[in-house]
Amino acid sequence: MSITEPVRHNKNFIKMISGEQYNCLDSELLHFWQQQQAYNHQLNIAGNTDSLLLPNVSDNAIIKSPFFISYGINLYLAKGVFINANVTLQDNAPITVGAQTMIGPNVQFYTASHPLNAAQRCQGIETALAIHVGERVWIGGGAIILPGVSIGDEAVVGAGAVVTKDVAARTLVVGNPAKMIKAI
Repeated sequence: MSITEPVRHNKNFIKMISGEQYNCLDSELLHFWQQQQAYNHQLNIAGNTDSLLLPNVSDNAIIKSPFFISYGINLYLAKGVFINANVTLQDNAPITVGAQTMIGPNVQFYTASHPLNAAQRCQGIETALAIHVGERVWIGGGAIILPGVSIGDEAVVGAGAVVTKDVAARTLVVGNPAKMIKAI
C-alpha cells in the first residue's frame, strides 16, 4: 500500500478532487497535507523530485527547486513539461499539464477557493476546481492561474497575467485579469 491509499478513501478527499464542497480541516486530510508538506520541504532541500510525492509526473518532466505543492498526488505532468523555480502547484483538485509545456518561475496554480461567508471559511469549507493546461503552452513568470481554468494547446500566458477564465488554443493573453491580445 502506498502512502496515499488511506487518504484516497477519505470522504473529504473524494469531495475535494470532485469539485464539491469539503472540509479542509478534516483531521485525516489535514494530517496527509502536513505529511506532504514535510516531504516537499525535504525534497526542496535535496534539490530533486520523487515519485512518492509526485506519482503522476512523467519521467522526463523537469521541475526546478524549490517548488511547492499541496498534496502532489493530484498533479499530472506529461512528457517534456518544464517547470521553473518557485512554482506553486496547489493541487487540491487535479492539475493537468500537457506535453512540452513551459512554466516560468514564480507561477502559481490555485485550485482551491473559499466561500465569501466568513463563518463558512472559519469552519474550513472549501471548493477545489481542476486546472487543465494543454500541450506546448508557455506560461510566463509570475502568472497566476485560478480555479477551474483551462488553457488551450499552444497558448501563451504573458508574465504576471492573472488568468480567471479559460484561454483559447493558440492565443496570447496578458494582464489582470488576463485578456486575449491576439491569435498566434
